[in-house]
Amino acid sequence: MLCSPRYFRHHPRLPMDPLSDVLSLLKPRIQGAACLDMGGHWSMQFPHYRGIKCYAIVSGTCWLAMEGHAEAIALNAGDCFLLFDGRPFRLTNDLNLTSSQFPACSSTGAIQTIGGGGSCFIVGGHFALANSQAAALLGSLSPVVHIRSEPDKAALRWALERMRKELSEQQPGASLIMQHLAHMMLIQALRLHVADNSRAGAGWLFALADRQVSAAINAVHADPAHRWTLQSLAERAGMSRSGFALKFKQLVGESPMGYVTRWRMLLASDRLANSDEPVAVLAASLGYESESSFSTAFKRVMGSSPKRFFSRHGAAAEVMTEEPSMQR
Repeated sequence: MLCSPRYFRHHPRLPMDPLSDVLSLLKPRIQGAACLDMGGHWSMQFPHYRGIKCYAIVSGTCWLAMEGHAEAIALNAGDCFLLFDGRPFRLTNDLNLTSSQFPACSSTGAIQTIGGGGSCFIVGGHFALANSQAAALLGSLSPVVHIRSEPDKAALRWALERMRKELSEQQPGASLIMQHLAHMMLIQALRLHVADNSRAGAGWLFALADRQVSAAINAVHADPAHRWTLQSLAERAGMSRSGFALKFKQLVGESPMGYVTRWRMLLASDRLANSDEPVAVLAASLGYESESSFSTAFKRVMGSSPKRFFSRHGAAAEVMTEEPSMQR
């Protein structure tokens, strides 16, 4: 039986980590996992989207051109790319060609053949995000994450080959397997992005690559209700208070205590959106001694009171896309 992120969140024997925590809050839901079999001279335009795109080039080569991005990106067999900010883009094997609008794909796992196919084979998926704070959680990422080194491509190869096999054989359950393989590709690509020290940037995701700062972030995620102080977090990192505070701010883009508060409020917003838990109980579970102190912190970080937030988002988080399937 496959388990949802909520299963893992409520079972202490299966500890979460910061990346799993954030993806659990985002609740990426596959909107389509399919493949494109391109042939001849082709150029396809993909419109504005919401959520995350994760594609990989199984065979052949092509170009990725993004609106507002000066340089087109050359994509080779085994390359994977993730897109986050919704910009229209196109895939083509000739940048001089006029683009056609890509047709909608209604079934997960379907193969769409363009121009007879045979020259470029692309697989991937489009993920809708269920958390209204997706921009804050993913804001540190660049508009496109390009996985292209040989060791990194080797880490993705099994999923790609499995996707190709599922698509070609069309056995019972292929659609569900394709969805889970797309999830694996997304997580693995984010892991590889974190591990690549050559990609400098500020944000919690990049900070996970640093042993000292990640130790503090992991501690916060493991026990967000703990009465964390700058001193106790510095001790987790094995650093002095001043050195830790400076390094954390440089890598994450905010102070350690600011991060603690923001993570608590993101957890709170998820629970407000998906349960009818009383605010007083929620406040106590996140380490606040009073409902008023929690509400003040929540309004400062989230821009509205807990009760107002619940009235807007209550019972079910708003899905941040309306587009069916793989489209784009």
